[in-house]
Amino acid sequence: MERYRKINNLIGWLVFFIATAVYWLTVEPTASFWDCGEFIAASYRLQVPHPPGAPFFLLVGRMFSFLAMGEVESIAYWVNISSVLSSGFTILFLFWTITLLARKVMGLNIKEETSMENTIAIMGAGFVGALAYTFSDSFWFSAVEAEVYAMSSFFTAFVVWAIFKWETIEDEQQANKWIILIAYMIGLSIGVHLLNLVTIPALALIYYFRKYEYSHKGAIITLATSAGILLIILVGIIPGLPSLAGRFEILFVNSFGLPFGSGIIFFSAIFIGGIVYGVYYSVKKELLWLNMATLSLAFILIGYISYGIIAIRSQYNPPIDQNNPQNIMSFVSYLKREQYGSRPLLYGQYFTAEVVDQQRGEPIYEKGEDRYIIKDYKIDNTYDPDHVGLMPRMWDGRNPNNVKAYQEKAGLRQGEKPSFGDHIKFMITHQMGHMYFRYFMWNFSGRAHDIQGSPYLTLADSDKDLPDALKNNAARNQYYMIPLILGLLGLFYSYRKDKKTFSFVALLFFMTGAAIILYLNAPPLEPRERDYAYVGSFYAFAIWIGFAVLWLNELLSSFLKQRKVAAAVATAICLSAPVIMASENWDDHDRSNRYYSVDSARNFLASCEPNAILFTGGDNDTFPLWYVQDVEGFRTDVRVIVLSYFNTDWYIDQMTRQYYESEPLPFSLERRHYRQGGPNDVLYFEDKTDRSMNIRSYLRRVREESEGIRMRTSADDYIHLIPSRNFFLNIDSAQVFNLGILPEEHKDKFVDRMDFSGKGRVLEKKDLMILDLMVANNWERPIYFNNTSLNSINIDLKDFVVTEGATYRLLPVKRPQEIEELVDTDKMYRNMMERFHTRELDNPDVYYDDNYRGFILNLRTTYLTLAEALFEKNDYERAEKVLVEMFERIPDEAISYDFTIPRTLAMWHTLGHEEKAREIAKVMIERSDDMLQYLRTNDLGRMDVQRNFVIVSEIGRQLEKVGENELAERAEEVFSRHYSSFFN
Repeated sequence: MERYRKINNLIGWLVFFIATAVYWLTVEPTASFWDCGEFIAASYRLQVPHPPGAPFFLLVGRMFSFLAMGEVESIAYWVNISSVLSSGFTILFLFWTITLLARKVMGLNIKEETSMENTIAIMGAGFVGALAYTFSDSFWFSAVEAEVYAMSSFFTAFVVWAIFKWETIEDEQQANKWIILIAYMIGLSIGVHLLNLVTIPALALIYYFRKYEYSHKGAIITLATSAGILLIILVGIIPGLPSLAGRFEILFVNSFGLPFGSGIIFFSAIFIGGIVYGVYYSVKKELLWLNMATLSLAFILIGYISYGIIAIRSQYNPPIDQNNPQNIMSFVSYLKREQYGSRPLLYGQYFTAEVVDQQRGEPIYEKGEDRYIIKDYKIDNTYDPDHVGLMPRMWDGRNPNNVKAYQEKAGLRQGEKPSFGDHIKFMITHQMGHMYFRYFMWNFSGRAHDIQGSPYLTLADSDKDLPDALKNNAARNQYYMIPLILGLLGLFYSYRKDKKTFSFVALLFFMTGAAIILYLNAPPLEPRERDYAYVGSFYAFAIWIGFAVLWLNELLSSFLKQRKVAAAVATAICLSAPVIMASENWDDHDRSNRYYSVDSARNFLASCEPNAILFTGGDNDTFPLWYVQDVEGFRTDVRVIVLSYFNTDWYIDQMTRQYYESEPLPFSLERRHYRQGGPNDVLYFEDKTDRSMNIRSYLRRVREESEGIRMRTSADDYIHLIPSRNFFLNIDSAQVFNLGILPEEHKDKFVDRMDFSGKGRVLEKKDLMILDLMVANNWERPIYFNNTSLNSINIDLKDFVVTEGATYRLLPVKRPQEIEELVDTDKMYRNMMERFHTRELDNPDVYYDDNYRGFILNLRTTYLTLAEALFEKNDYERAEKVLVEMFERIPDEAISYDFTIPRTLAMWHTLGHEEKAREIAKVMIERSDDMLQYLRTNDLGRMDVQRNFVIVSEIGRQLEKVGENELAERAEEVFSRHYSSFFN
């Protein structure tokens, strides 16, 4: 046994070092897109990220940030390293789990020394399975960035290993300590992500197998009990305990007149006292089951207590303080993720259901001066009963894009109700197929490319006839189904040899994959791929890949007399899976030297004047800005406002405080005007008149809560209406000219009255606050929008913005209709040529995925906007410098030409670079020709078809302008030939 233990430990740590080295070499050096920037900023300053938070992850990230030794630009790197090490330890515990299970599957007695031939086979199984998971697509993705999924995977791997470690311990007292440890780790994992909880039914199965004689009835009771435990934690503990504490708090403060916090203290004392008494009673009465239950609950709660940091830090009003969960009421809402709404699971509305009645639900409290006051009520919707039913998998009728997708996937006409069969088909084909099985096959069969919606590859897929853009896509990873086949062989081997082990792995595979899909009930459209959420099931499948070594060893042993050789050969053959996965995946998982997520944020801020206000839209043009401001201290004078949060009272409250060098925003509306549940959450257009309405006058009526703009919704409630969708704002000319904010080249476009209109049917609270800010600010502070936010507001201000870089500045100048975009060329030239950051965009060895390429496309567009504006002014010298700068900073060799590049052709030609223009045109025509030929029989989405038609059309138009008729005709021929195939 001692020899086996030493070998097992040695190879386990070897696998750990291999995995850790791989992830360390490929880790992103800074904050990646999506939630990473927010998590790093929140870790560094212990702030409050989006619900439901990840407090334990933040604490660990905070400790790793100390390793930067005060170099703020290294903080992101070191927080990323926490994911690297979490992932390395995940692989370590996976290896030890596989070797533990392999001995069970082979029927070996753990008390006896394992023969060398069996040891080689077991170590080979662990080595192959662990490395297969090391190099798997989705897990590797999470291992090299500061997201919660790597640490969540560590907790999953640990508790799975720990339950099998518990199973091997005969001393009951020592074994029980492992159960307590598992409970504690589950509690800690709640402070990272809830994914770890779905392992509980599988863990319970192992407990049952050891403690009881197997029967179908016993297994069913065990699974039902474990499901109950899971529900107790998910519903009863995580939001349930704070909710109950909140009820005590309201009772004690509002009814008994006691101070704030008295109800929480009383509830905590009773609850903790109950646990202590439960432990005491169980010891006194020698009730082992009660003792274990109460201790396990206690240790889960000890782990869960990390959530206290959320409420504590929120008290200090940090810059990132999402939902402001500083009191028990807002804390419960934060934990329940109420801002994201809810989804029906087993019974509920279809997407075609209309709301036929609305009733007030539970009150929503907020902290007042000496009591809790009701600020709003939850709304209970009653839907048309003809459009409600079982298994509502197509349920989202609020998002018109999702409605359209449902109709397309189910073949439904406008207003047609889906049948029960349509819901089941959608669940199987889209939710289970597209949103899970596709990801599964990415990891074990192959992936076509990195464009969103990418299909998986099989043996039937080859590179023949592929356009270069797809053939050379770094994320085209072909494994020839080797990992999949090995996993299936291991699955069948496990089933044949040890059905208990098979049942455990299969249940773990289901609970961390398909069960999550069923629970989430995802809509048809997502902003990004979600494969990272299902890595637990890929972890389980990696166990079966390891078991393939045991199957092959058994097969070879029947032919080879030397069983050691058979075990070694089986290991070597099966190693082909992780080897091919590593070789295929390395180039698209190596994030070293990739900085543009942060550089794009710097460019947004560098495009703003001092003390500016900048509106942003989505996660990727917000979270990196939070990171560079909160961590690197870059341009902290700029106040960043996230439009989606600007609809909430807690966020508007935060805008009235000073953060860093940014002064509070000057609103004229007070909290009672923008409180949640008030009359200004949504303002409907009455369209009584086409006449323009003075914004100042309307805001005065809002402040006065004028009867003239009210519409009663019930006896004691009302909302505000807007008489007209047309607005005007009179401009203080003296103020504007005294401030000197108008660009010299656009002073002739100054207007003393801005006329603009609302879009859609309503103004949201964010739009009202923007109008209020425009009036109250009176041009004192520069107001900017990025492209996302400018298109997301419900007021059309596009005629009154001037481009100064990556942002649009709101100014009282009117864009003439014949001009596409107003540009402050001097300021934009200075910003882009002197202040913009584009680190490593010229490096062809750096991988940029489709998401990054979208941001780089926007950067190219910004360069082109400036170059074209300079051309219009006949400033050819500076226009040429801009074009040269763009092509040097973002060359085709590093980031392939996109549909913005044809706009440069006439400019290059006019500047005397005719050959360069021809060369670019030839390259792009051929690429689009190849791509359109491919798209005739392969679906990449309508956008790819449109992009390539735009490219050849624009090339033809640009070349005709400068007399390059031969190439222009070639472009026209490509356009015509393919157009007839797609649209006739």
